Amino acid sequence: MPRGLFITLEGLDGSGKTTQINRLAVWLQNRGLEPVITRQPGGTATGDRIRAILLDSRSTGLAPMTEMSLMFADRAQAIAEVIKPALDTGKIVVCDRFTDSTEAYQGGGRQLGSEIVLELHRVVCGNLKPDITILLLPSLSASLARARRRNTRDEAATGKDENRFELEQDAFHSRVWEKYHEIAKREPERVTLIEGDLSIQEVHEQIVEAIAEKMLLLKQA
Repeated sequence: MPRGLFITLEGLDGSGKTTQINRLAVWLQNRGLEPVITRQPGGTATGDRIRAILLDSRSTGLAPMTEMSLMFADRAQAIAEVIKPALDTGKIVVCDRFTDSTEAYQGGGRQLGSEIVLELHRVVCGNLKPDITILLLPSLSASLARARRRNTRDEAATGKDENRFELEQDAFHSRVWEKYHEIAKREPERVTLIEGDLSIQEVHEQIVEAIAEKMLLLKQA
């Protein structure tokens, strides 16, 4: 059985990934496909516990290497428990964040560099790469404003604090944004970059066009 299709969505918090993943899932379902939807950090029982540590603003004093190691621990579990089994049975996997996020946030934002992230990905994740990555990069200011409003609203509603990265200074987020651009430039065949403050529908149309094209190419291969 051929391997399934591995799709990831990337971008700053507040870039609209969750909305677009939900729309993409419906688009796939309308074509008779049942995607496996997951996220990082999280997506497994172990991963959700790691997520609580990583995103809670009370997790102060985490060393950058500790933070990155936790991200990869979460990812290794997700690959073993969710992603690889689904791909091995020919399913489509749609994942909210993957190693590009670690390269952007820890490699760029925390200034650990790309080399160590890519080496850990090779060793810990068996160098598993998405077939296509959709990178959403609206303006930095718009993304951060949306993310901070959302997290404040969610915390008030659920009591769950996931504000840790949003509390970082703008310089941190600028480094993340720049590293994402670097990744897109380095891997244009894998990464579809969607920039600018577009409407939800405009972004959705660009996403499904890119994925439909990738599915056609893989079918012809």
